[in-house]
Amino acid sequence: MRIIGGRHRGTKLADLDGDKTRPTADRVRENLFNILAGGSYGKILHDAHIIDLFSGTGALGLEALSRGAKTACFVEKDHKAVSVIRANIARLKRQDSCLVISGNALSLTGIRGDKANLVFADAPYGTGDGLLAVAHMLNIDALVPDALIVIETAKTETLDVNLMQKHHMTCHESRAYGKAALHFLTIAS
Repeated sequence: MRIIGGRHRGTKLADLDGDKTRPTADRVRENLFNILAGGSYGKILHDAHIIDLFSGTGALGLEALSRGAKTACFVEKDHKAVSVIRANIARLKRQDSCLVISGNALSLTGIRGDKANLVFADAPYGTGDGLLAVAHMLNIDALVPDALIVIETAKTETLDVNLMQKHHMTCHESRAYGKAALHFLTIAS
């Protein structure tokens, strides 16, 4: 797995052994960042403050940093994955712009630093935890009002409409790539 574009393009990232995590496929990650750079969501990556929920190796947040994001907060509960995230941050020499939280994205009490304007939530498929974690981030006031939220699910999954309505979230588009789907949401003001 490598950084696909930007300042750190081509840098090889450490990966996790085993099957406890499922990294976002390179093709899906490349399409995601092409969409973000395409302008439909403004200049979202420029000086962005990112929260990468269910971070795994940290590839999504690190890719965002490579492409112009200012800070990234990685939330991951698996201790081996946290070690890999820290190693990948060190490999890119981005310790000053990163915060790693070893904890459950569904039960954090707060996040230090600036509120996020871009959130990635790539929870285990079939759990619905991505949307639940985003709702929790709203509850702990970790997001700016016009944050862009990108949730990855299995292609066959749908997002909980009732939970989205409760938190005033709107899904603008969903795109399928192989077994994965990306959902782009915002919060209504």
